[in-house]
Amino acid sequence: MFTGIITDIGQVLATERQGDLTARIATGYDVAGIDLGASIACDGVCLTVVATGTDPRPWFAVQISAETLSRTNLGGWAPGHRVNLERALRVGDELGGHIVSGHVDGLAQVTGLRPEGDSLRVTFRAPRELAGFIAPKGSVALNGTSLTVNEVDGQDFGVNLIPHTQAVTTWGAVKVGDAVNLEIDTLARYVARLRDWSR
Repeated sequence: MFTGIITDIGQVLATERQGDLTARIATGYDVAGIDLGASIACDGVCLTVVATGTDPRPWFAVQISAETLSRTNLGGWAPGHRVNLERALRVGDELGGHIVSGHVDGLAQVTGLRPEGDSLRVTFRAPRELAGFIAPKGSVALNGTSLTVNEVDGQDFGVNLIPHTQAVTTWGAVKVGDAVNLEIDTLARYVARLRDWSR
């Protein structure tokens, strides 16, 4: 489990396809403290660490399945791509965002950018089948970042990015047309399941 609070910006060093996609990601984390098999959220996708190293700088490697590639934007990763990173939640850690599983539901597309004070208002279009799970003042995880929804209009919704969020995540480089990993709030998912089950 994760909280959607980004703790490092990694950079893709290399990718290789041999069955699954393997990616090597440079990080500011102390890789000596990352166990093989550990989970790290990479742009909001829970991935398993399969190798670590320090040459030419600290890095970890992950394998990405075809299923994950079909539901996320990770298929577009290339050397130099910057990645929002979060290590798995430990018992006793502060829950600063919301409960995030790292299981991406689909892709949302950036449809608008507008300065609003010191912040940036970003609008997105969600897939039709996910739009009903997004509510004003609810939470979503976008590229792994826990964000509060401002407004919803059909499939469209908006969030505000404060300067701090833009500085410590990859959101400072967001562009119209970007496809971002969307994970709906776990609570919304279970409420909908219970509603459907009770019918």
